[in-house]
Amino acid sequence: MFLLNLKGAGKRFQHEWIFRCLDLELGPGQQLAITGSNGSGKSTLIKCIAGQMPLTEGGLAYFKSGNEVPAAEFYRHIVISAPYLELPEEFTLKEFLNFHFKFKKIRENTSLREFVDMVYLEQALNKPISYFSSGMKQRLKLGICFFSEASLVLLDEPTSNLDERGISWYLEMIREHTKHKCVLIASNDSREYGFCQNRIRMEDYKKKISL
Repeated sequence: MFLLNLKGAGKRFQHEWIFRCLDLELGPGQQLAITGSNGSGKSTLIKCIAGQMPLTEGGLAYFKSGNEVPAAEFYRHIVISAPYLELPEEFTLKEFLNFHFKFKKIRENTSLREFVDMVYLEQALNKPISYFSSGMKQRLKLGICFFSEASLVLLDEPTSNLDERGISWYLEMIREHTKHKCVLIASNDSREYGFCQNRIRMEDYKKKISL
């Protein structure tokens, strides 16, 4: 069993608190929407939870089977898709998948061939990622999240660059492939998170102070 725990979490840039006094606990099968206007701190919170950015105050902990996960091993349990994360465009799709799945196991009973079929990239296996359309790149980012063995799925603006068919595909993937995972979705588009049982609004944790 995997558990994410944030206690009294806060992040400040210079004199501005992006968020503060944020408590959160999330376990397997739970889905949380992180909502708020543009610039409210959704992506900052995602980066802090992923361990890419340190908190200014408070604590972040992951627990696996009741044992706390060392910070240096957070990455083993996390997958993330976000607009600010770039794919290695010099790789072909096949090269990238072989590289990625050396560090994260592909889901049990799923082959690489099945993976590319599920993300509708079967015709692009030997094509450099630099030649992919924005929608193809987005499906690849999301597919990596859905089909990697990881307990925590972090999705920042998951349907950016997806058309209506792509959005339907995203919703189906969420429904079918994240049932036993912790899922956090940062978004201000209700289509991306309407199914989430839990929601927080970044403005509720945003305070400005002068020092």
